[in-house]
Amino acid sequence: MREKIVHRATELFLSLGVKSVTIDDIANELGISKKTIYVHFENKTQLVEASTLEVFEIISQGIDAICQLQKDPIEEIYDIKKLVMEHLKDEKSSPYHQLQKYYPKIFSSLRSKQYRLMEDCVADNLKRGITLGLYRDNLEIDIISKLYFTSIRSLKDKQLFPLKHFSMSSLMNHYLEYHVRGICTPKGLEVLTKIINNQN
Repeated sequence: MREKIVHRATELFLSLGVKSVTIDDIANELGISKKTIYVHFENKTQLVEASTLEVFEIISQGIDAICQLQKDPIEEIYDIKKLVMEHLKDEKSSPYHQLQKYYPKIFSSLRSKQYRLMEDCVADNLKRGITLGLYRDNLEIDIISKLYFTSIRSLKDKQLFPLKHFSMSSLMNHYLEYHVRGICTPKGLEVLTKIINNQN
């Protein structure tokens, strides 16, 4: 039952936003009483934390599975983007922004986990890209990894990129092309061009 509660709550939080979804809403969706939810979670904050962790774990496992395939590093970046977009839906409810505003402790913990995951993943991607001659061999891996993480995070800033003007999918595509063009060799550029043409 705990898993069912977390799973349904996660779907609601992602589609409607953490602020607008109440314990009553989750109970009604599952056809159970609020008491049943409170058996597993003392309050909504605990449930938000469990849901956040669930999404992070699912995405982490998906990223690990993609990385283990050892695909072309540029293709890998786009596969990871696709996976993340599928799990975070359209972000119209701004779950990331709402988490930051209403649950700052959970948000801070999530951001640290995201950074550790992404730092390793990006560093490995850069090293393989250099070895394969797709990325320039004079890249400072530590700097590029940090730039990548902070740039991806800034795309979620609703003041910089209001959703009524920018879709997350479009922002991600523009940023990834910008990132790869900045680090790739002529050989890498050929791969990037193929991926972009296939998307279009």
